[in-house]
Amino acid sequence: MRVRENRVGFARGPGVVRFVAIAGLLAIGCFGRTLSPPPPDPTPTDRVTYTIGVTDALKIAVWKNPELSVEVPVRPDGMISVPLINDVQAEGLTPEELKEVITRELAEYVTEPNVTVVVIQMNSRFVSVIGEVGQDTRVPLTRDLRVLEAIASAGGFGPFADKSDVRIVRRNGDGTESEYRFDYDAYIRGRAPGTNIVLQHGDTIVVPD
Repeated sequence: MRVRENRVGFARGPGVVRFVAIAGLLAIGCFGRTLSPPPPDPTPTDRVTYTIGVTDALKIAVWKNPELSVEVPVRPDGMISVPLINDVQAEGLTPEELKEVITRELAEYVTEPNVTVVVIQMNSRFVSVIGEVGQDTRVPLTRDLRVLEAIASAGGFGPFADKSDVRIVRRNGDGTESEYRFDYDAYIRGRAPGTNIVLQHGDTIVVPD
């Protein structure tokens, strides 16, 4: 039996993946997590304003001051570097909040600065896809992303994938976890509408064998 090695260095074959899947199911049983019905698709009013995170890339533009306009990454310490005002805390702020901070700081050097903050790479928001897929990976959340799209980004289902028992594990704001099931074959046949859910930051998709 051929054993594959994924990019993070763990040997993985059907037996290994099965062991991991069984261990995961046992852990689920120990903690009492049960399957939840699929959540409804978010509406525009449900969407939370984007919060800047570490590894995001930002474009700071100051009108009529091109020398102050920069494209910068958010460093591991949550800061960005802006001309004249040096380091500014960006992590945890919305683009509008960061704009207000930079505008206030620049006002000491520039008359009525007109600042724009744009997130050009949302690298801090992602979902994880693991198990019997082409390659365990993190998929960036740059837009609404559904289960099938995330699996496709991980190289699709592996040859031993149990497509009928894909699980989506989601951490809730209160510290608990919810788990949703996605049955690919049932979904394709139209028997499981609504299960190809819109993913949220931090979701983990587990594809067993």
